[in-house]
Amino acid sequence: MKDFVIILTIFLIFYFVPFNASIVQDSILNGFQMLQEYAREHVLLCLVPAFFIAGTISVMLKKDAVLKLLGPTAKRIISYPIAAVSGGILAVCSCTILPLFGGIYKKGAGIGPATTFLFAGPAINIAAIFLTARVLGWDLGLARLIATITAAILIGLIMELLFQEKGEGGFITTEEKSENSLKVLIFFLLQLAFLIIGGLKINPAVKYTTMFAISIIVFLMAVFSFKKDTTKSWLEESWDFAKKILPYLFVGVFLAGIITKLLPQEVVTKILGSNGVLSNLFASVIGMFMYFATLTEVPIVQALRELGMAKGPTLALLMAGNSLSLPSMIVITRLFGKKKAFTYFTLVVIFSTIFGLIYGRI
Repeated sequence: MKDFVIILTIFLIFYFVPFNASIVQDSILNGFQMLQEYAREHVLLCLVPAFFIAGTISVMLKKDAVLKLLGPTAKRIISYPIAAVSGGILAVCSCTILPLFGGIYKKGAGIGPATTFLFAGPAINIAAIFLTARVLGWDLGLARLIATITAAILIGLIMELLFQEKGEGGFITTEEKSENSLKVLIFFLLQLAFLIIGGLKINPAVKYTTMFAISIIVFLMAVFSFKKDTTKSWLEESWDFAKKILPYLFVGVFLAGIITKLLPQEVVTKILGSNGVLSNLFASVIGMFMYFATLTEVPIVQALRELGMAKGPTLALLMAGNSLSLPSMIVITRLFGKKKAFTYFTLVVIFSTIFGLIYGRI
């Protein structure tokens, strides 16, 4: 059935779209131009190193130790911050957050840390934060990070207060055979340094010489400092992230380029063009129902900003859009039940709106 719908959609597009119309041709050309811009400015120095970092996190960091800190015996002062940042620690993305959330909720994390993890997980991966910062500005990237972590903890605490669910049982963890922690930390920090330096506006000679030196050290460490199986798993996991994310990102960028030309600027300006309550609320609701594949929210938001979307609704859309979508809301309702699920959805919209308002007035 899915294949039939895809084939039918493609047929209808080619049958009905007036490709001879100048607005259609301009929109398609703008989509390709935006793809070229992303390929030249963001893929090699931002996304590729981010995928390698995600591979490092996924393969070399101890996940069992993290999951144990989300259990029912952990103190709130530990479990909530860990839940809020573990999307980065566990390298989760939108395609993996729901099963991971279901697992930690069923195994004893309790409704508070579980919903904190659910909200923050997709937005706290390194690629999303750095792409937001590189494309939309470092102030928005930092605001997204701080607002998401803060809102995630507050949402979790409110859910625990309302439903009095602290979790029961615990996680079954296994001893992981891992590499030397210091080597892993150095390896991780070097890759992170490469990513950060790539985004700095400094002397090009200094910038690219430093990045080249770091890449050589990382290569030598990968070949000589780690076990062959570890290095192989790191490369495979990095490639797995890339092949899962890049196709969706390229499609998202192309569609964003088309949106920029087709969507009337006055419509965006009227609905999302101010930093008022209604604009932020509307952006949060739009984000709640839209589906953003990992990282595709950045080019789409970029296109809307070019059409006049204000800074507050930009943050609100990023926060709600990463955490919820219509498909994920269906799954969450089945896991949580209607009462808990719709309370969570409401809290996501409220806090996305609030932080949009705050950011819009800074």
